[in-house]
Amino acid sequence: MASRLREYYDETVVPALVKEFEYKNPMQVPRLHKVTLNIGIGEAIANAKALDAAVADLTTIAGQKPIVTRAKKSIAAFRVRTGMPVGVTVTLRGERMYEFLDRLMNAALPRLRDFHGVSTRSFDGRGNYTLGLREQLLFPEIDYDKIDKVRGLEVTIVTSARTDEEARRLLELLGMPFQRAAA
Repeated sequence: MASRLREYYDETVVPALVKEFEYKNPMQVPRLHKVTLNIGIGEAIANAKALDAAVADLTTIAGQKPIVTRAKKSIAAFRVRTGMPVGVTVTLRGERMYEFLDRLMNAALPRLRDFHGVSTRSFDGRGNYTLGLREQLLFPEIDYDKIDKVRGLEVTIVTSARTDEEARRLLELLGMPFQRAAA
């Protein structure tokens, strides 16, 4: 069963992008490759339970179990040694990716206080978009009473677009609420 956002992409977004950018072949149309969610856990050095809580939160949000990222180098100033856990990350592809983006754009982002849209300056020059969220509580599936600490979350959307302009238009057509330019 295809997700609602995937069907919308196939039926509406692809023809609109072909018309707008004058692609000769529908295979040239930018598509979503993957979405990566990442939580950095600096306090895992002192508090081992913080790592378990972050894993549980990310599992609930993404619908699949994240992996624990470990430090590659020792940094004395941060009291980090090689191999210590410093974060959790999960990569979503296929239906889970579309399902997550649908929940992000239609349920989580509108819950932000004083929300005027996401920044248009977070593209990396190669058609990928990164969005930082200050708290995991934006997602309705996270129970406020069960969290130990509010943690930030980084969402990276990787597309096959060659330029930021193509990627922005793709995300706009999918429903990403970008900020309007000031007149």
